[in-house]
Amino acid sequence: MTDTDVVPEDITEDTVTDAVVESFSGAADDRLRTLLSAVVRHLHAAVREVEPTIAEWEAAVDFLTRTGQACDATRQEFVLLSDVLGISALVENINHRKVAGATEATVLGPFHMTESPVRANGDTIDLVGGREPCVVTGRVLTTAGEPLPGASVDVWQADADGFYDVQRPDVQPPGNGRGLFTTDAEGRFWFTTVVPSYYPIPTDGPVGQLLGATGRHPNRPAHVHLIVDAEGFVPVTTHVFVAGSAYLDSDAVFAVKRSLVRDFAQVDDPDEAARFGVANPFRHAQIDVVVERAG
Repeated sequence: MTDTDVVPEDITEDTVTDAVVESFSGAADDRLRTLLSAVVRHLHAAVREVEPTIAEWEAAVDFLTRTGQACDATRQEFVLLSDVLGISALVENINHRKVAGATEATVLGPFHMTESPVRANGDTIDLVGGREPCVVTGRVLTTAGEPLPGASVDVWQADADGFYDVQRPDVQPPGNGRGLFTTDAEGRFWFTTVVPSYYPIPTDGPVGQLLGATGRHPNRPAHVHLIVDAEGFVPVTTHVFVAGSAYLDSDAVFAVKRSLVRDFAQVDDPDEAARFGVANPFRHAQIDVVVERAG
């Protein structure tokens, strides 16, 4: 009997998983083979557990198709899906197991889609004149408490109505609520803005339909995003949450950590307001970001 005469074994529900995993055995990249094998085994286990109907499987394929179709240059529906399923939070936590004292990481979110404009310390990122001025001051520090000059601090946030610039381009100019700052010789950065509002994640796409079908609310507590990067240190992607905001205890994307909640205190001091170039009274938040050395 020749090789062409060999009759292959039947692929059954008991053998298909091993057959698919074996099909990756020739992958030159060991990590790729490990990832694909694990994904297949876990997906197959889920299918065996719930035994979906053909109609349910088709609905799942349609959901993923529509999720991809909802992505564009300023919207990432797959990141949003990862967020609401807690995958983004899990990946961040696994990849940023911090040493003691370092600022905790949390999710990137779906709105870091455009490059933040370079700004000087003291500049405003509020280009539309929000209702309540806010001054944010901060430092980038090592875990030993040493200031880090020359660190980059990428900031983005929603406005006082809970929208990012890319969501309402007819209301907010590009770059509103965004800024790329560099710390000074003492590791300091500062800018003026508005106190952001809590807001719902976009619900007009497949992810919103998923939340609606499962009775989950879409809201995120008020926060400011930051990515801090300094040469020789591990970059950190994090948030600062506004103390007292609604939904701190039920963030739709599972990103809240108690260490990241900060007071945005009201200040009534004309001299301080004049120093920062804002109307009095104003809100003030102090944000220190502590980074760990690489390696």
